[in-house]
Amino acid sequence: MKIIKRDGRAVDYDPSKIVNAIGKANQEVNTDQRASESDVNAIVLHIESLNKKRMLVEDIQDIVEEKLMEQGHYELAKKYIIYRYTRALVRKQNTTDESILGLIKHSNKDVMEENSNKNAVIASTQRDLIAGEVSKDLTRRLLLPEKISKAHDEGMIHFHDADYFLQPIFNCCLVNIADMLDNGTVMNGKLIETPKSFQVACTVTTQIIASVASSQYGGQSIELRHLGKYLRRSHDKFEKEIRAHYGDKLDEATIEGLVEDRTKYEIASGVQTIQYQINTLMTTNGQSPFVTLFMYLKDDDPYIEENARIFEEVLRQRLQGIKNQQGVYVTPAFPKLVYVLDENNNLTGGKYDYLTELAVKCSAKRMYPDYISAKQMKANYEGNVFAPMGCRSFLSPWKDENGNYKFEGRFNQGVVSVNLPQAAIVAKRENRDFWEVLDERLDLCYEALMCRHHALLGTTADVSPVHWMYGAIARLQPGEKIDKFLKGGYSTLSLGYIGVYETTLLMTGQSQTSESGSAFAMKLMKHLRAACDKWKAETGLGFALYGTPAESLCYRFARIDKEKYGTIKDITDKGYYTNSYHVDVREHIDAFSKFKFESQFQPISSGGAISYVEIPNMKNNLDALRELVKYIYDNIQYAEFNTKSDYCQVCGYDGEIMIDDNGEWYCPNCGNRDKTKMNVTRRTCGYLGENFWNVGKTKEIKSRVTHL
Repeated sequence: MKIIKRDGRAVDYDPSKIVNAIGKANQEVNTDQRASESDVNAIVLHIESLNKKRMLVEDIQDIVEEKLMEQGHYELAKKYIIYRYTRALVRKQNTTDESILGLIKHSNKDVMEENSNKNAVIASTQRDLIAGEVSKDLTRRLLLPEKISKAHDEGMIHFHDADYFLQPIFNCCLVNIADMLDNGTVMNGKLIETPKSFQVACTVTTQIIASVASSQYGGQSIELRHLGKYLRRSHDKFEKEIRAHYGDKLDEATIEGLVEDRTKYEIASGVQTIQYQINTLMTTNGQSPFVTLFMYLKDDDPYIEENARIFEEVLRQRLQGIKNQQGVYVTPAFPKLVYVLDENNNLTGGKYDYLTELAVKCSAKRMYPDYISAKQMKANYEGNVFAPMGCRSFLSPWKDENGNYKFEGRFNQGVVSVNLPQAAIVAKRENRDFWEVLDERLDLCYEALMCRHHALLGTTADVSPVHWMYGAIARLQPGEKIDKFLKGGYSTLSLGYIGVYETTLLMTGQSQTSESGSAFAMKLMKHLRAACDKWKAETGLGFALYGTPAESLCYRFARIDKEKYGTIKDITDKGYYTNSYHVDVREHIDAFSKFKFESQFQPISSGGAISYVEIPNMKNNLDALRELVKYIYDNIQYAEFNTKSDYCQVCGYDGEIMIDDNGEWYCPNCGNRDKTKMNVTRRTCGYLGENFWNVGKTKEIKSRVTHL
């Protein structure tokens, strides 16, 4: 049995701790009031007879108090309660020593591996993680209501980003980069005026990205199309200079050629600045900026031709990759790329189809960009097309005082997610109505989200000048409160959800893709959305239903439920729950059908939604990718591709993973032999099948052994 401590750590059950605690209370009462050895053993045996895989330490203490009372040891029970209270006071004085020292000694694996974008060995990153441990401790003990902390610990809900809750900072945003470039900004007390060239605009943009990332904890998005005007400035500047120097000496064609050469070099240098700055900068939270570049060619954009050239260079450089320390070209984690498909580039003869062809090649080799259908998004968001915030969180449409839609310069206050499968498990075990259990948990989510909201109320602009005073979000005065941006739907509060698929299976006995399963899944999604709409109507706040991109949470919820409720076939036995509304990876469904099926849920999950498919060795499947991209435009709002091709997670090498004479896989680039840190699917013969270490588990795989 695992005991879940108050700081969330799981430790081995130790009955001597129960015996010692009762023993200390025994010393405080008269002999006739003491619990005998057999009484104490009876309490221990009762706890062990529950056969729990995991228990909260508070629940064990509750049982001890209850059993002491049943045995008639009322005075002893009172002393035990006092002892428990005294220990709680000690804990409140200092509860972070062990976890922080574990970080320094590299033994606190839970914290060190929680964020794959952070290298927890580096001193600067450890500073952020240490601060995060303090924040989580204070959040759990003092800042959140006890029932919210307990619900989080028991896996009913997940209170995201507790390691930053102590500070008055928010989650993610769409940076108003147009305002900051056009009207200037201030960083570190220094005025940065509007750029005079594309290269300078790119440099300033990366400085803004780093500054914004250091004062929030979630991702950010930048609309690249705002750089088009600065490319034109560079072009016009080059033309003016060259004509001034050579106008009477060179013919027109030569002058235009010189201007074009300098412009091409400017584009390449500017885009390279963005790519390398983002990947080499380290923010104050100990990682590269979590940033998405949004690429949307609007037909009414006066700088559409300049932006087409910028987008092309971004895709070309991403296709090439960045060299790692071994000199191997690898896929950088950031910036993430989101490419919008519209009538002018949806591979049906549009003017900019050549860009989409390049995007498809880039997806095949580097897995980015993701794709947004302008057609579908306009249908879902009142005719608007805009970027997700950092990754997958979307804003709701909002109009300013002049009736104009506004998206850039808005943000998300925070996220709380609900464990849907656990609600179904509890409903079945306790013979309760599922919707009643779910509503109880949604009430907890609402209260937790309101904690997020109240924590930000009263924050002044001085907390993060780049956000509130110098244009990323607003242009407030020093000391002015940000409250008006927290209300009226300007910013969002997100309800995340995990495991629609498993919940459907539990409640209907059918797959989510079956007729009855699909009907239940749709009812469940609408129920979640109705809760958000109700909260929004009651408070005027921007509650939104969010398809949480929390892969690690899928494993956390499943692990907790397996320990608490045991192995449940096709539910807890897999080791994970399916993300948001997605179809489980084990379903036999083709990519087109998966996109079509999941598309019905995206408009409901308007606060964030994405679907993905896995394609083995995408480099050899360009035709299939091309058809899927065309399909996305007509059928689904937001989608991405994953691949199962060979890849070393240690060094980033994406060539063929080799096998030695002993049958062990190894990376020929860095020598990594840990198969949990590599993706292996390619074979010497070219067979694209299951992973090597799964051979023999099914008849289907056994029949293919000859291919290995």
